[in-house]
Amino acid sequence: MSERPLKVGLFGIGLEAYWPQFKGLEGRLRGYVDTVEAKLARPGVEVVNLGLIDTPEKALEAGHQFRQADVDIVFLYITTYALSSTVLPVVRRAKVPVIILNLQPTAAIDYATFNALGDRTAMTGDWLAHCSACPVPEIANVFHRAGISFHQVTGVLTGDPIVEDEINDWIEAARVAHVMAHNRLGVMGRYYNGMLDIYSDLTAQAAAFGTHIEVLEIDELARLRNEVSEADVSACLATIETEFDVQPDCDAKELARAAKTAVALRRLVTKKSLGSFAYYYESQPGHEYEDIITSVIVGCSMLTADGVPVAGEYEIKNAQAMKIMDSFGVGGSFTEYYAMDFAADVVLMGHDGPGHPGIAEGRTKIRPLQVFHGKVGSGVSVEMSVRHGPVTLLSVVESAGKIKLLCAEGASVAGPILEIGNTNSRYQFPLGARRFVEAWNAQGPAHHCAVGVGHIAGRIEKLGRLLDLEVVKVC
Repeated sequence: MSERPLKVGLFGIGLEAYWPQFKGLEGRLRGYVDTVEAKLARPGVEVVNLGLIDTPEKALEAGHQFRQADVDIVFLYITTYALSSTVLPVVRRAKVPVIILNLQPTAAIDYATFNALGDRTAMTGDWLAHCSACPVPEIANVFHRAGISFHQVTGVLTGDPIVEDEINDWIEAARVAHVMAHNRLGVMGRYYNGMLDIYSDLTAQAAAFGTHIEVLEIDELARLRNEVSEADVSACLATIETEFDVQPDCDAKELARAAKTAVALRRLVTKKSLGSFAYYYESQPGHEYEDIITSVIVGCSMLTADGVPVAGEYEIKNAQAMKIMDSFGVGGSFTEYYAMDFAADVVLMGHDGPGHPGIAEGRTKIRPLQVFHGKVGSGVSVEMSVRHGPVTLLSVVESAGKIKLLCAEGASVAGPILEIGNTNSRYQFPLGARRFVEAWNAQGPAHHCAVGVGHIAGRIEKLGRLLDLEVVKVC
């Protein structure tokens, strides 16, 4: 994984002709730019603040500076009226997404105080410090004509919660786009035979997100597993006992087998610098690789909880969706339809294989299974429900080489689940179960999706806009 920070460019715009006319205006506006910088600053983010740009010549130089600094996104703060010629050279050369900040210093001008100033020059200078909205149409017009996409945040410079939320969402969306562009997704094995919906265009995925896809051999995992010592297994078993609720009917040999594979999986992830993973394999009865592939669920769940989401059934699109959700800090557990409960108006969703213990309701159980349904072998598996409360579903949808993001907001609710050693939860949606299922299916997703805690559709929509991907929110 890249250690490069997210680089956020910031510049304010003004009009040089104003400075000798209106005493103190330039300094006042420069102070506003510094206020915006403080809003953008946070751990893991490097703000490149070029200050107040007030001439076309400075704009051209600013464009070079942003490109040299390798910024990922630019915030354009409009302090007062300014010429569009002080903007276009910057963003043309920077060639990154642009967020226009139309932020007035106060919610309203104090008209009585303003009109009592008596000095019309001073009055005009004070008004100019409030006229952020004035040049926005001009700049928007030029951006449209230049083929430059842009996004807007409108409001008050300080004390405006809508502005704060919007800026935070844009920063978070940019950060996740940055993570995806530097992520290494490992893929091992092959597709589940006949699941036509999960077959992926790897080039389209790399083009849409910037993700590097590393094709892995199970042979390498087997070699790493053969090098695992008894001490390594014992240490991993102790971690498993701490992090999971191991059921008493689990066989000690099966737990040790899972622990041995978990150690090897983590070493493979470390060796290849992977940030996400997708796998599927079957092998032949009694083969060494069957022993590996039937013991991966616990280790893959541990990786998922530690920020390396793992998707089974070689579902590359869903590994991408899970990584997006995990990067937003909301989890991202592998899921699909299980059944519908029309009496309670909920959809039961879950999956066999890896889960995300970090977003579980209570501790995640480890249970023995005599058969992995539809797959080879047997062993231990995980059982959990997603934490009760608001949730967001995300699917990375691929159609004819084009990528779109499909999302929905709902709630994980209490109630009976299927205690079959799989992840499974009960979900309610504002549309109701029937309409949600039909609306979701109508968008043509694969049958898998990622589920995370909290409502973050707004951030997903912004991520799509930064990546120039269509985003559909069904509820």
